[in-house]
Amino acid sequence: MLFLYFYFMGRIKCDWCLNDDLYENYHDKEWGVPVYDDKLLFELLTLETFQSGLSWITILRKRDHFKKAFDGFDYRKIAMYDSRKENLLLSNTDIIRNRQKIGSTIKNARALMEIQKTKGSFTNYIWEFVSGEPIVNQYKSLSEIPNQTSLSAYICMDLKQNGFKFVGPTVVYSFMQAIGMVNDHLVNCFRYTEVLSER
Repeated sequence: MLFLYFYFMGRIKCDWCLNDDLYENYHDKEWGVPVYDDKLLFELLTLETFQSGLSWITILRKRDHFKKAFDGFDYRKIAMYDSRKENLLLSNTDIIRNRQKIGSTIKNARALMEIQKTKGSFTNYIWEFVSGEPIVNQYKSLSEIPNQTSLSAYICMDLKQNGFKFVGPTVVYSFMQAIGMVNDHLVNCFRYTEVLSER
């Protein structure tokens, strides 16, 4: 099985994103790029929690609907959601209508704001786990990439101690990949070296 292929202009990409324009655009422009903005961090963490048990492409296709339903992922607004708003979300057929995940999103918004009080920002908090520097892996095939690590398990434990919900070690590792805490582009992927310069 080929793990990489040549895209137009001879670019090589990780093969998990192939054959879908939305997936490839996400891979080419977002995945693995270091994120230092609390709002975007919250958006990506929320999307990762909703992705649990589903495919990532399913979430990407609903991303705009999620953004609209959750007030642009404004965690300050989400932290103030009441039961009426929660019920409205549960009736929204454009998103994943999972009571536990929706409830967790509200609790996570509140937990994030508590972390901001002690750490200054959620960015400071999450990047402390890697001393501010992305972990650069050197995987040659998708089969080498883990779905969780001892570090993601540790971060998971710490997040839960700080009031976060639905953040298992696999969700956390996917989050770490998405926000560039780890560079898990395959070494021959054209984005592997590019994301190193986007820190």
